[in-house]
Amino acid sequence: MNTANTVDTARFNLLLNELRLPAMKALRVLWPQFVEQSDQEGWPAACFLAVIAKHEIAESGRCRIERHLVEARLPAGKTFDNFDFEDVPIISKAQVIALAAGDGRLGRDANLQVFGLPGGGKSRLTAALGRALIENGWRVLFTRTTDLVQKLQLARRELNLEVAITRLDRFDLLDSSVISPTSPRIRRRPACCSNSSARAMNGARC
Repeated sequence: MNTANTVDTARFNLLLNELRLPAMKALRVLWPQFVEQSDQEGWPAACFLAVIAKHEIAESGRCRIERHLVEARLPAGKTFDNFDFEDVPIISKAQVIALAAGDGRLGRDANLQVFGLPGGGKSRLTAALGRALIENGWRVLFTRTTDLVQKLQLARRELNLEVAITRLDRFDLLDSSVISPTSPRIRRRPACCSNSSARAMNGARC
């Protein structure tokens, strides 16, 4: 590598640092490989820039999914890959997959209520659905309804309710679960916690 190339390499690394984009850390490691391949194969400048841009888009998407998975607070390991739909034949796999792709209900403030006995896989299914939605570009929050209500009540007492609701509005879907009393004298039913400022899906644990 001649002196001019050495200077250009150092300058390019400084420029990558200044951009402060999510994928720049990985790109600083990989871009010399792209340069070497470009020189060997005689890429036009537009081709080289396209490779860099594609890498940035892919890496940014990966970082975004990782960030949204952390903020979603989903139970670990709950995916469609380890959910056996044959164990619950009443559930339509095709319908669930359509929901995971974002079939339009999220844009209509629609609620989804999941009923069932303890241990039937309700939370496992809704958590897997939430993860799939995140991987498809949606933002999800997994929480117990009681925890959500308590946080909103606290925010109201502190005159901070509007801010709390605005934070919830960042999410396309609220996956909230409720544990209802198990006494046979008490009617088992799901409790929904929809929010007019955020699209909600409510999974009921009975």
